Amino acid sequence: MLLYLLDLFGTGVFAVSGVWLACRKDMDLFGAMVLAFVTAVGGGTIRDVLLGATPVFWIQDTLYMQVILATTLLALMIRKWHESSKWIMQVSDALGLAVFVVIGVTKALTYGADPLVAIMMGVLTGCGGGAIRDMLAGEVPMVLKKEIYASAAMVGGGVYVLLAPVLNDNDMTAVIAAVTVLILRLLALYKNVSLPRFGLPTPG
Repeated sequence: MLLYLLDLFGTGVFAVSGVWLACRKDMDLFGAMVLAFVTAVGGGTIRDVLLGATPVFWIQDTLYMQVILATTLLALMIRKWHESSKWIMQVSDALGLAVFVVIGVTKALTYGADPLVAIMMGVLTGCGGGAIRDMLAGEVPMVLKKEIYASAAMVGGGVYVLLAPVLNDNDMTAVIAAVTVLILRLLALYKNVSLPRFGLPTPG
């Protein structure tokens, strides 16, 4: 039950990030709703389709759609506080990422996926929606830049896969994996740590 509630929380947080990007890009209400939707459920939708888990989760449980709609309207109403609440959103986003990764990995394993595939399904669940959002908004997806985001998701997914057969306790494994993702992401934000970039040298 707790994981489900956190999943809904992450859905709302990701939807808000989509709305605020739409506002920065001067999009209309429809554009804001599209970005909110793809950010919140885009990764999970692709995961379910690849795993053959159809109908996908938000069709089976329409509460996800209700959360997206409610948070979209709320984000539009409080958009002027976007900058002042940036840190809160970053922490909430990190928590949402952690939960989505765990959900993606556990669902993939439940459907009999190979451990490596399960890790990638976790990364896809956590990062896929944001990547689609950024591409629709005309930006380079954050997961392709120097941010420690997808890499944190990958490490967390790996922790889950490694510990699951050892602990034999799904709840404990999920907590440890989620906390791993959360700590890595928050440390990256707080310490401004990033992955190395490999740009081409400027012609002299």
